[in-house]
Amino acid sequence: MYKAATARTLLLRSLSSASSASIKPRVASAVGRLAFSRPCAAAAPWAGRGLASSRYTPARAQIGPAAASSASVPAVERFQRSMATQATEHPFKTILTTLPKPGGGEYGKFYSLPALNDPRIDKLPYSIRILLESAIRNCDNFQVTTNDVEKIIDWENTAPKLAEIPFKPARVLLQDFTGVPAVVDLAAMRDAMAKLGSDANKINPLVPVDLVIDHSVQVDVARSPNALQSNMELEFSRNNERFGFLKWGSTAFQNMLVVPPGSGIVHQVNLEYLGRVVFNTDGMLYPDSVVGTDSHTTMIDGLGVAGWGVGGIEAEATMLGQPMSMVLPGVVGFKLTGKLRSGVTATDLVLTVTQMLRKHGVVGKFVEFYGEGMGKLSLADRATIANMSPEYGATMGFFPVDHVTLDYLKLTGRSDETVSMIEAYLRANKMFVDYNEVDLFWHCSISPQTERVYSSYLELDLSEVEPCISGPKRPHDRVPLKEMKSDWHACLDNKVGFKGFAVPKEQQDKVVKFDFHGQPAEIKHGSVVIAAITSCTNTSNPSVMLGAGLVAKKACKLGLQVKPWVKTSLAPGSGVVTKYLLQSGLQEYLNEQGFHLVGYGCTTCIGNSGDLDESVSAAITENDVVAAAVLSGNRNFEGRVHPLTRANYLASPPLVVAYALAGTVDIDFEKEPIGVGKDGKEVYFRDIWPSTEEIAQVVQSSVLPDMFKSTYEAITKGNPMWNQLTVPEASLYSWDPKSTYIHEPPYFKDMTMSPPGPHAVKNAYCLLNFGDSITTDHISPAGSIHKDSPAAKYLLERGVDRKDFNSYGSRRGNDEIMARGTFANIRIVNKFLNGEVGPKTIHVPTGEKLYVFDAAMRYKSEGHDTIVLAGAEYGSGSSRDWAAKGPMLLAIKAVIAKSFERIHRSNLVGMGIIPLCFKAGEDADSLGLTGHERYNIELPANLSEIRPGQDVTVTTDNGKSFTCTLRFDTEVELAYFNHGGILPYVIRCLAQN
Repeated sequence: MYKAATARTLLLRSLSSASSASIKPRVASAVGRLAFSRPCAAAAPWAGRGLASSRYTPARAQIGPAAASSASVPAVERFQRSMATQATEHPFKTILTTLPKPGGGEYGKFYSLPALNDPRIDKLPYSIRILLESAIRNCDNFQVTTNDVEKIIDWENTAPKLAEIPFKPARVLLQDFTGVPAVVDLAAMRDAMAKLGSDANKINPLVPVDLVIDHSVQVDVARSPNALQSNMELEFSRNNERFGFLKWGSTAFQNMLVVPPGSGIVHQVNLEYLGRVVFNTDGMLYPDSVVGTDSHTTMIDGLGVAGWGVGGIEAEATMLGQPMSMVLPGVVGFKLTGKLRSGVTATDLVLTVTQMLRKHGVVGKFVEFYGEGMGKLSLADRATIANMSPEYGATMGFFPVDHVTLDYLKLTGRSDETVSMIEAYLRANKMFVDYNEVDLFWHCSISPQTERVYSSYLELDLSEVEPCISGPKRPHDRVPLKEMKSDWHACLDNKVGFKGFAVPKEQQDKVVKFDFHGQPAEIKHGSVVIAAITSCTNTSNPSVMLGAGLVAKKACKLGLQVKPWVKTSLAPGSGVVTKYLLQSGLQEYLNEQGFHLVGYGCTTCIGNSGDLDESVSAAITENDVVAAAVLSGNRNFEGRVHPLTRANYLASPPLVVAYALAGTVDIDFEKEPIGVGKDGKEVYFRDIWPSTEEIAQVVQSSVLPDMFKSTYEAITKGNPMWNQLTVPEASLYSWDPKSTYIHEPPYFKDMTMSPPGPHAVKNAYCLLNFGDSITTDHISPAGSIHKDSPAAKYLLERGVDRKDFNSYGSRRGNDEIMARGTFANIRIVNKFLNGEVGPKTIHVPTGEKLYVFDAAMRYKSEGHDTIVLAGAEYGSGSSRDWAAKGPMLLAIKAVIAKSFERIHRSNLVGMGIIPLCFKAGEDADSLGLTGHERYNIELPANLSEIRPGQDVTVTTDNGKSFTCTLRFDTEVELAYFNHGGILPYVIRCLAQN
């Protein structure tokens, strides 16, 4: 149907085969055009919504004081002028259709999928239709070709073949931990452009970029009415320089909004405010879509907006106009039927779904939910399921737009006209599900949804979901609540692993008594020392948040109280939560149980738990107690929540309160009392657990549209601490060599216009030898900076007191610290250490045990290449660019693993590291590799001879030889590798334009 040649691929191949001495001017000029697409998402998508009206106009908007005067964007203007003179007609101009308003006039124009008159489109999953619309709208036969469009239309046949397509999302979403290094890279790229003699202002986002500062707040102060203010003051004092840098970015770069600290969690702000569902940009209508540098960007899929996490490296290229190269995914159809039973929460549902999808296998795929059960799920319930896509391994868990979506948009303050436009567009373009119409078909057992073609199918009867939690170390290890006590004792017995602690029988019941601020206290294995209502997963959901308040209220009325040594905290996703908790009168009961508001941010879920009381810490460490944390988050990998909580369980907010009251996970809620009430009678779980009807009544009376409007009108004004920050107005950043927060990275040092070309790996030593399930939490620096670590040594040498170390996450803008924190997780297991756990390795030539950073630097100083050996699911977990940047700074040249997590593999390529997969059925152990060998990886010197997925031979110095699969999955990734990474590639393209 569409047989045009793939110009993009031809250009990349030409570039790949260009001489190492220079890029041929003709090719470079053509590729330079790839750096800028026809801009169709860069003007006023927030019209009529406060900050929106000026946000994406030439004058940059920022929150707080007036923005500095706008910097010019001559590159964009030149591109637009050149396009006006040389662009050919749009290949799909004949399907550009007007969308009329019901009362006359028109909403705008759109590319109509029905107008293609192709029956294959009717069978496409809704999530694939969004990819199709983007490809059609952006089709210019440079970045996106008609052949790419045909691949998507023929999805049923092309997806199994792992076909490559380009995708241009409508916008980019950042949080501050991942956003700081992105802005650092953009600033460094501007410097590189200037050094190459080109226009530095070409480095400028061409699509809307939203950055929400939400990952910096720590729970330093808890169980106090002043916790919110105290924690924010500490947050600003620690991060003043970093916040100033982000504020500079909001003025220096076009199209960048920075939402200040204290506003909410990025994904909830995205859901309640930033999400457009449908864009109307200068009269062009198209679906909202977003990529974000946090893996839980997928939460927006609950709103019918296609979104998922990418590495910061990919996000930066997307900002600069590069299409994302992706493999056309398979789509798992997940049918929901029935209705949740009373007392069962959305968290119980998502933990059940996570376990099912993990078992089914959905890595690299979309999951699309459908079925009559959809109508029984609130938007917040859907968002909870969508949020945990990374935990079940999918690229996204998508909920198509229906009436539930429209009702939520109205609730959260979107105007009636905007909602009408969204519905009209999605209906006209066959992207809307009308369950009123569908019910007629279900009544006669014929559902139009069955016409959708999916790669595979799953089904869940919602009435079969039961209360549960997940843990103690992985989110997909679901435990039914009724089995928790027996499961806990099995974990104590089992050998050390994901479900085991290997505690000897005679020590399992020991009780440790200690003094807590003059009060007698005691803990044992399974004692809860952290109980946190936190994370975007649940704090977007009024039913579970108000449910937690009802549990607290019932407990207070009966006379139950959380023990004072349990560190309790409440960190909502937005100010709206505070408003409806106050409106309902339930916040006072949460306060009585110690769940005071501590901040608006991710806190405990990302390891920002703050310190435990010294007496509690001593009791745990001196007696080797397996202490527990219970949190309403989405991640519970070992070492993530807190270094001293070896058992970490994910639970709904009401269950967090219940376990805090019980004080232990070693309890059978059906048979054992939680405590003794004020009347001397035993109080059971059933006595404090609210019914679904109770919760629904409180939600109905307490969650009001005006709460959303007033909350988001307020954040556009900033807050006093943010507004007082003063920043320079220069377009180039003035790096402070003494700064321990913001440091100019070395990625572009000595860069020239000549790409370095492919590199083989010669006589490399193995730096680390891993087994399965090494996550980005193990690889990327996260959490607190250990006092004896290389990063601590670096800070101490520069006069930073230990009390001011802050966290790795807060120092992501300094590559020197991040390199030292790579592979520094205290729970990382390296086969070289023969069972010892921690951030060290063996320097093979000498046999010395060194910190990973020190060993890597010794290899580098000796002129030796290094590699990493790994098992299955290498790099699973959050999308972290530093999990790839760090290894690159440690001079690691290749990773050989059984399998890779999708984003991490892509990020390794983006930093010039070679990802290789062992052949099926093989791994390091089966091949007899100990890691003490030296490794040679031979690649052709000419990139044109390398193909995605080809076999590569690896040889060792002791005569072993084995074949691996080269995991450059697309032609575009090969081009990035040729240039030493994605960012150097973009710089060279823009510099030639």
